[in-house]
Amino acid sequence: MIVTLTVNPAIDRTISVDRLAFEDRAYVNSSRESAGGRGINASRVIQSFGGQTLAVLISGGDTGKRLEEYLAGCGYPIAVVPVKNDIRTNLTITDKQGLTVNLNEAGPTVTKTELARVERVVRESLRKAQWLMVCGSLPPGAPASFYARLIVMAREKKVKTLLDADGDALREGLDARPTVVAPNQQEAERLLGRTLLTRTHFLEAAVQIRAMGAESVVLSVGSRGAIGAFADGLLEALPPRIDALCPIGAGDALRAAYTWSASRNASQAEALRWGVAAGTASARLPGMNFASLHQTEEIYRQVEVKRAE
Repeated sequence: MIVTLTVNPAIDRTISVDRLAFEDRAYVNSSRESAGGRGINASRVIQSFGGQTLAVLISGGDTGKRLEEYLAGCGYPIAVVPVKNDIRTNLTITDKQGLTVNLNEAGPTVTKTELARVERVVRESLRKAQWLMVCGSLPPGAPASFYARLIVMAREKKVKTLLDADGDALREGLDARPTVVAPNQQEAERLLGRTLLTRTHFLEAAVQIRAMGAESVVLSVGSRGAIGAFADGLLEALPPRIDALCPIGAGDALRAAYTWSASRNASQAEALRWGVAAGTASARLPGMNFASLHQTEEIYRQVEVKRAE
């Protein structure tokens, strides 16, 4: 069982337009809504790959009701922690050339009592879990140490953890020594306080982040694939060239497929390869969609994994 936590879920509204251009009009081709949040997205990928998953999430207000309606037929179990305030709505605008704008609300303010309920549900879910994925931003009212507490709890129960966060939540989460931390390039830049431009920068960043507390690091670097920093050295996973239509969500697919593969006792190289394949295959799809196992397998055969020197 892979448990995912989304403590700041959203209604994702995705609008496809003919083209995005500064100070010019665009025409809407399509618009749709879905349940969103990094943990929810991860559970969606894991379930589509045949894995067992439980999605733990908060829900409140009218938008929360819509979120639960969207999840009613998701195919995997969910554990909803009710909160008082409305959950957020995120807006993604993308054109047929792959140019994308992502606008996220901060989310509902949560109370200590509501966070204690989340912690209790996570603790109960760990009884049958092999992995816990703590995913995405924290809503207003949640302390930066919240993910760190959950990681410590999971380790005490011998459950492996993947940390997918940003800012102070990422920094404090690293202190709790997660099994894997999986930042993207921008999150790594904010964590380290410097710009990452070259292959050497990426390799150095992965090593530096691992030294901050994580057992392993999976640093996703967009179309360049991912860098893995492990106890026995560095790996690079290089994807094939593709025409990316919508890269939003590709990182969620990468982390989900990596964890799914790792839960099946795959080697680090194989798990990294599956992750990059899923992210790459999802980026080829229009809108915010996730590649199926079959679509991912097609890319998996083309991903090169090698030792980094």
